[in-house]
Amino acid sequence: MEALWPSEGCLRKMLYIFDPKAMHHVCVKEQNIYEETRGFLVANRILFGASLLSSAGNAHRQQRKFLTPVFSINHMRHMMPIFNNVSNRLQTALKAAVEKNSGSDIDMSVWMSRVALELIGQAGLGYSFDPLIEEVVHPYASAIKALPAHLFPLEPLRDWLPYIYNTVPHSILLSLAKLIPSRSIRAAHNTAYTIWNASKEILEEKRTAIAAGKEAISQLVGEGKDLLSVLLHENSKAQVDERISDDDILGHMSAFIFAGTDTTSSALTRVLYVLAAHPEAQVKLRKELKEARADGQDLSYDDLVSLPYMDAVCRETLRLYAPVPIMTRETNQDSVLPLHTPIKGKDGQLLDEIAVPANTTVIIGILASNRSQALWGDDANEWKPERWLAPLPDSLTEARVPGVYSHLMTFLAGGRACIGFKFSQLEMKVILAMLIENFTFDLSPDKEIYWNFSGIVYPTVGPVDAQMQLPLRVALASSD
Repeated sequence: MEALWPSEGCLRKMLYIFDPKAMHHVCVKEQNIYEETRGFLVANRILFGASLLSSAGNAHRQQRKFLTPVFSINHMRHMMPIFNNVSNRLQTALKAAVEKNSGSDIDMSVWMSRVALELIGQAGLGYSFDPLIEEVVHPYASAIKALPAHLFPLEPLRDWLPYIYNTVPHSILLSLAKLIPSRSIRAAHNTAYTIWNASKEILEEKRTAIAAGKEAISQLVGEGKDLLSVLLHENSKAQVDERISDDDILGHMSAFIFAGTDTTSSALTRVLYVLAAHPEAQVKLRKELKEARADGQDLSYDDLVSLPYMDAVCRETLRLYAPVPIMTRETNQDSVLPLHTPIKGKDGQLLDEIAVPANTTVIIGILASNRSQALWGDDANEWKPERWLAPLPDSLTEARVPGVYSHLMTFLAGGRACIGFKFSQLEMKVILAMLIENFTFDLSPDKEIYWNFSGIVYPTVGPVDAQMQLPLRVALASSD
């Protein structure tokens, strides 16, 4: 079906959309009508506390307005030394792993989860979670790697969470979670507990350093240039009635750690897999990187973002393989959804709008939009970085896809678009640049990779293995 797929869920009406005009209406123009589902908000409230991921309406708008300046390009530039430092540590650790496991597979999903967490820790919070020593893994890195597989069996419970949450006090709910004989529930509870404790420890350490003065701040990881330091500084300057509470700060920290780690590690594992499957693209990217770093110095922010093939590889991977392929909304009142491409009704008549009743679950087809042949052309389902080095199709530019990034819905659109998408892009490019310049990646000859979905896409070996892993043959790249 061209643009919309209405169906009856077991308890409510459901509507699947990837029509650009309809998505603009849902995500931008009428986002106050098409809100995050109550199950999504409550689940995130239980996991992370009060945060952008668990708030809606005016509360969400106020929080986002306060947090947006923290993710400015200027702050991204200041973070490059932190990013490069983490990247160089990963290079040392991975080189040791390659020399130790010569000729054997290396699980790159482990390394990508670890480095994504460390980047979030240092650049986002001014805290080091992981020294990136081969045998040392932070408890949170282990928890975050296992969480997607544990959350998937709990998905049917999400719609019931609002009723449970509104009936059972939060403290009792957490206690009950420890008693329920479910591995998935216990794993989710333990991860939430690990995240919250880590966030609390970091915040206390940061406040102590700020109170002690500039010299103490300079001794912290990131030297006070991390996002949390910027947030605390901005919060201290705000009017008293506009400041956010410590609980809100902890919630934002926890959500930022989880969302940033999971999506970035998913994107990095996918781009490594794709480049391993396309060795010619790997060679081309390596050549571009070596030429850009001819003087042997770390790439600056401007150097990195101006590399055309690197940018094309990242955009194409995020287009074809969005880490989060769908998002959901629910209508709080009757609405009418306009369409860019008319569809046929049951009576055969063309419709350029569709009535959407209140309490309808709307599924935003991120991947369907990114792969639409009507927008991207007949080769929309093929991985072709070169498409970004030429003018994009008129059908795409004229459709006005509302995404905040390159005609893509990968980072969504409107007031609930990913607030840290520029941060995520920078992470991806810094790590990918180091990896491709210094190592070669090939698919494992005897392990078939399957890509699973549990809120976020993750790889496993075989269709029934629940453990996230991406074994690749890794070798040192030639210095020529």
